[in-house]
Amino acid sequence: ATRNALEILVSSRQTREGSLIAAIDETLTGAGARLLADRLARPLRDNAAIERRLDEVAFLRANSPLRAELRQVLKNAGDLDRARTRLALDRGGPRDLIAIERALRAGDAAAALLLTAPGGPLPRDLREASLGLSLISTPALAALVDDIGRMIVEDAPPLAKAGGFVRGGADAGLDGARSLRDDSRRVIAGLQARYAEESGVALKVKHNNVLGYFLEAPVGKAEALLRPPLSSLFVHRQTMADALRFSTVELADLDARIARAGEEALAREIALFEDLRQRVGAQSDAIAAAAAALAALDVAQGLADYAERAEAVRPIVENSARFELDSGRHPAVEAGLAAKSERFTPNGLALDGSGAHAPRLAFVTGPNMAGKSTFLRQAAILTILAQAGSFVPAKHFRLGLCDRVFARVGASDDLARGRSTFMVEMVETAAILTQATEKSLVIVDEVGRGTSTYDGLAIAWAAAEHLHDVNRCRTLFATHYLELTLLADRLDSAANLSLRAKEWQGELVFLHDVAKGPADRSYGVEVGKRAGLPGAVVRRAREVLRRLEKARSADALEAMPLFAEAVADEPFAPPSAALALLAEIDPDRLSPREALEWLYRLKAATSA
Repeated sequence: ATRNALEILVSSRQTREGSLIAAIDETLTGAGARLLADRLARPLRDNAAIERRLDEVAFLRANSPLRAELRQVLKNAGDLDRARTRLALDRGGPRDLIAIERALRAGDAAAALLLTAPGGPLPRDLREASLGLSLISTPALAALVDDIGRMIVEDAPPLAKAGGFVRGGADAGLDGARSLRDDSRRVIAGLQARYAEESGVALKVKHNNVLGYFLEAPVGKAEALLRPPLSSLFVHRQTMADALRFSTVELADLDARIARAGEEALAREIALFEDLRQRVGAQSDAIAAAAAALAALDVAQGLADYAERAEAVRPIVENSARFELDSGRHPAVEAGLAAKSERFTPNGLALDGSGAHAPRLAFVTGPNMAGKSTFLRQAAILTILAQAGSFVPAKHFRLGLCDRVFARVGASDDLARGRSTFMVEMVETAAILTQATEKSLVIVDEVGRGTSTYDGLAIAWAAAEHLHDVNRCRTLFATHYLELTLLADRLDSAANLSLRAKEWQGELVFLHDVAKGPADRSYGVEVGKRAGLPGAVVRRAREVLRRLEKARSADALEAMPLFAEAVADEPFAPPSAALALLAEIDPDRLSPREALEWLYRLKAATSA
């Protein structure tokens, strides 16, 4: 649910466009794109592993010329792992052999670039990847690559049965079979000329799948071929309306040899392909390791390219409960605005699960369309980026390692399971309240909006208190219940933030920046006006709103026992002995005498 809510891999429209991965993906290979998606879907919780990934990105970002050369090399790498898998499953063909050869050569070239790169020692993971990709370190794999390049043509067909994929000169037996097959036209043309000269008839050699090669003569001139002495050489095979067809022993023998030569050539090619496929299988582990190294290198250079393009910074990831963000930007929203030549308004945020440096929980208020949901999602997305090993679009980001990120945002139903929008919201909220820990990051948007106002306010109030007092996790809690902002003054480690908006000449202007303190109003009617509500509806809504605000008692909320001490649970009462005895009775099996005895026992148990 959190991945979908944050639009990590797909947007809310179930397309890649508009998602986080679409905004940051600069990979060049299929395997690299898949690995990036996997890293975003499963961020790390090991600080040392995160730092190693960040070291790779930092090194490549600082060395733009090297990165440019690597990108040129990786463009030719293809998808090594999928080619290996298809061949291992006996579903591949010559084209997969070429894909393996190109990818391994690209890996070897990338290794050479990295191992001779300026800029200081390589980060550990980059050095290990380089050594794994270098063909010098794997002689058997190097020999396989050379043989594939020597034997298989560049534009090889996808399937071996198509033939024509082995280079000329690669195999003597194949060359001989091909020579006979390919020289058949010259041999047949010579036969045609000789037979025409011997018979004095204008014969033509033709071919079909039924007769094979045959001689054809017009009806008016074929009579001579049916009489001695020519009838002993030419065997009548078929009579057509305007022609007769003949064969000879020599032509039939040549036909058989040509057919066998084609079959032999294809069989030899398939045998050569199978030999290379078996050798690929024998080197499967080494190829898989090279594929993994290539994918990791592709992800690292892609993230470095994104970091430079987005002016992203290296996050400081530490074992604490802090969250310090300066001028953070939502990657996907920023990309969408850039496509319209608009700029994203950066925002900062400070949270601290311990409460020592910043509040643990922040209530976020403000009008619809002001950017509350974007602000919440931004905090979660930058956390995921940092723990996936990526730089983040911000001026500064210090993150205490999170064990989990929870997001309760958006509204949807699950009709197939009989769950309403509100039920889905409550299930997701329950999961957060029961699973979040002090190391978690929680973003909550509009809890309680799917039911009546007072029910929703009560649930949101209780959930906020639970997150603050029990879960003690870093929390952003967006709400339109302005009454909740009173909690910030009464909880030990809570604060109010708001997305600013102003009215200018009767119009609502969103500023999209975050300020301290609660919003003074929701501007719901103004947002409705911008959405195109009829003027009469807007005027009536304003009138009703004024009456409701006037009628509402300013002290009504304060009079509610929302801040009373928690009521202690009633003391545990042991189960009744009489009820326990009663549970043992089966009245359908009791005789009158037994029923009377049970009655006395129950009486005694009650008296005790």
